[in-house]
This record gives sequence, C-alpha cells and structure tokens, in this order.
Amino acid sequence: MNPIQQFQQERNDRLQSYDSDAEFSALSSAWLQASMQRKYVYNFEWLGRPIIQYPQDMVAIQELVWSVRPDLIIETGIAHGGSLILSASMLAMLDMCEAIEAGVSIDPKQSKRKVIGVDIDIREHNRHAIETHPMASRIQMIQGSSVAAQTVEAVHSASKGYKRVLVLLDSMHTHEHVHAELDAYAALVTPGSYCVVFDTFVEDMPPKFFDDRPWDVGNNPKTAVRQWLRANSEFEIDHAWPTKLQVTVAPDGFLRRK
Repeated sequence: MNPIQQFQQERNDRLQSYDSDAEFSALSSAWLQASMQRKYVYNFEWLGRPIIQYPQDMVAIQELVWSVRPDLIIETGIAHGGSLILSASMLAMLDMCEAIEAGVSIDPKQSKRKVIGVDIDIREHNRHAIETHPMASRIQMIQGSSVAAQTVEAVHSASKGYKRVLVLLDSMHTHEHVHAELDAYAALVTPGSYCVVFDTFVEDMPPKFFDDRPWDVGNNPKTAVRQWLRANSEFEIDHAWPTKLQVTVAPDGFLRRK
C-alpha cells in the first residue's frame, strides 16, 4: 500500500468509527443547535459576498464539484449571493485545472460552465453586487417562485445542452415547497451527480426552534425528502456525508442519482 492509499484507508477507518461514536454525534448535534441559536451560520463570506452556510457544508460542496465536475449548477435561494459565487468560483477552478491538464489556455468568458440561481425576491443591492462581481459572467439569475410553472420552465430551458448537472435546493424549507422543488428540478440531475437538499436538520431540532418561520418538526426538508424518495428510487441518500461532516444542515439531504 503506497502512502496515498494508506492515508485514504486511515481516513475511511476513522469515518467508519464515527458511526458507532454516540458521544461524538451527540456533541456535534448539541454544537449545531447552540451555534444555530447564536446565528453562527451568518458569519461568513465567499469571495466578498455573505454566504449563509456552515464552513463544513461549503467544503462538502467543493468536494462534490470536484468529484462530479458539473458544467451546470442550479441553486434555489440566492439571498446575498455567496453560494452562487462559491459555485461559480468552483466552476472557474475546474476550467482552469482542466485547461492546465490539457495544456491549453481558456477564456473564462467563453466557458459554457455556469450557475443558475433562482429566488422569489432578488433584492436590488444583492443583484447589483452579484452582477458586478468578477464571477458574474458565470451566473444567470431568475426571479420568481422556484416552484411556479413559469420559473420551472425557464430553468429547464436554460439547462438544455448541459451534460453534468448538480442541483442545490435552499429556498423555502416547508415540506410542501421542498417536495415541489424536488419534483421540479431533481430530474435535471445527471446520473452520478447530486441533488443536495439543505436544512433537513430542522427535523432534528426541538419543536418550535424556528418560532418565526413556517417550517418545524414534521414540516421541513427532511420530511419532504423521505416522502419524495419513496416514489423516486433512482435517487438514494448518501449517508457518508453527514457522517464525515458531523456538523451539517443537510443530514439525509445529499441525494445521489444512481
């Protein structure tokens, strides 16, 4: 076994041990709840734009992008745009790395790789900041409810011709809305890629934890995922991600298309 294989084996063994480490899982869960109470998730930026994600989940998306190598990423929920910038920057790095591997140069503005972001309300100051960002040429924004027929049609139309598609769902977190988003966009995910459903952790929080939001225990992304998967066997939960991350807002939310 060479040193690279040895390192990977040690990591795999360590991750497997987490499955039976109840103390570590409990600590991770308690920290997630305590940090969410303190709005820790709002503390970060990606290339200058606020990104409302935990660092662990940002790293997970980076790993997924490198593994899947998508030419299109579809995101529902834009907010300040940090997640769009993260995805666009990862696609830019893919282009750069593939160009180096091929020994060619690439004009970023000519790259086909792009991110489609959907939000029901793109605030003008956020739109301006995204459109003037260095990653703007890779981003297309669509304003409208992510589950409205017109919006869904626009996304599907803009997705034509792409060979590897990754989908990230992070808008309204009620059961009904997320189920509708899965119906609308999961079919665009290509085999071997993922549909990541964020904020499934709501189901694991105490009832009324989000007392100013319409979602709660029994009515959230995780309940939507569970119901949706019963009728969509071409997707499966990749349980390795929450085990690896420990702190994530998307337990049972990493859905891999077979």
